[in-house]
Amino acid sequence: MSSPDFNLLVTLDVLLAEGSVARAAQRLGLSPSAMSRALARLRETTGDPLLVRAGRGLVPTLRAQQLRAQVSQLVLDAQAVLRPAQAIDLAQLTRTFVLRSSEGFVESFGPALIARVAEQAPGVKLHFVYKPDGQGTPLRDGSVDLETGVVDSHANPEVMTQLLFRDRFIGVVRKDHPLCRGEITAQRYAAGKHIYVSRRGRVRGQIDDALEALQLTREVATIVTGFSTALALAHRTDLIASVPERYTQGLREGLYSFALPVDLPQFSVAMLWHPRSDADLAHRWLRGCLREVCAQ
Repeated sequence: MSSPDFNLLVTLDVLLAEGSVARAAQRLGLSPSAMSRALARLRETTGDPLLVRAGRGLVPTLRAQQLRAQVSQLVLDAQAVLRPAQAIDLAQLTRTFVLRSSEGFVESFGPALIARVAEQAPGVKLHFVYKPDGQGTPLRDGSVDLETGVVDSHANPEVMTQLLFRDRFIGVVRKDHPLCRGEITAQRYAAGKHIYVSRRGRVRGQIDDALEALQLTREVATIVTGFSTALALAHRTDLIASVPERYTQGLREGLYSFALPVDLPQFSVAMLWHPRSDADLAHRWLRGCLREVCAQ
């Protein structure tokens, strides 16, 4: 059995509405002969004459009268499906978005994002989950709607990214730490005991490479997996934490922050999402909220 030509639905809808081959042809931009051929195909497909002669005009058959409302609604529904999505009513939007981020981001930017979302779309809930690694699988399988993290030239090409802000590493110690007084040189910084943040268990990073270029080394006293843990330890010990400045801006209250005395490049923090969500209006709105919050 051959597949039906759904284009005939539009032709049938116009023919039944106009009740005239000539007027239907004019409305669809076809020649009268082309419209006559289309009517012949409709008659063959439906097994009904659809329009029959009555005096000088055409009248619909009983089958055509039964089909008219149904065909008209089908055409309207098809047009709605193929039309670009219209604006959404945020006040009526009910949805839960899952956002995946590393430790520190939610504490710094979450409060402002939650407030903005609640003001514009009170029916929307945000579910924050911790990101233990950089894998893009949760975005691919749809278990995560939006992700934030550091991006570089090796970012997953499967996902879409947009820059949120640029950040740099700074040093952080407790308020009465010796580094709070006097100039913080590379020698004084390296001489202290340090907290190293590594989700993958590494024991050295860019800071160690920068110190090595100055013929200096630092002692890493402990390794933790998150920035908030590092800051909590720095708050109660003499250990030095080196953390992203903006990424941890909501976590450093009561601590002393300083520029690192070594030369390190800035890095980019971006939001990431799967292409399947790119055109979704609600998802696009959420991305705008996050972008605005991070730009403040």
